[in-house]
Amino acid sequence: MKPNLEADIKATPWIVEKITGDKIYAQHLYAAICNNEFTRNDVWPILTEQKWSCSWRYAGGLIAEVLGEGDYMDWYCSGSAGEEITPEEDVKYLEEDEKRVYLTRKSHVSEGLVTEEIKTDLLRLGWIIVTDKTED
Repeated sequence: MKPNLEADIKATPWIVEKITGDKIYAQHLYAAICNNEFTRNDVWPILTEQKWSCSWRYAGGLIAEVLGEGDYMDWYCSGSAGEEITPEEDVKYLEEDEKRVYLTRKSHVSEGLVTEEIKTDLLRLGWIIVTDKTED
């Protein structure tokens, strides 16, 4: 049977808890599984080049399914939300709700980027990134 990162994510309580407990973590995981290939961190899958990958749409659907809300469109292209929307010096003038939206958007990462936290968690889950675009 071909290794399946989706199945491992869904079957692992601690990672499901991280996804459901933190929308920024959920966005970072979404971004990481876009534009990358993964394999089980084991000799046979590595030697036989058994890889797992998915589309942006599929990645968004996976996160929505784990959260139990929304659909793939809630996550699709969410990495582009990381663009600056307000000059830093003007943030102090935003209403509290606007500040929260700004800070959330600023914390998003682009599709394909793998944060150190996600890389560490995937390794703990037994997976490594074949195409590695980790953050600097």
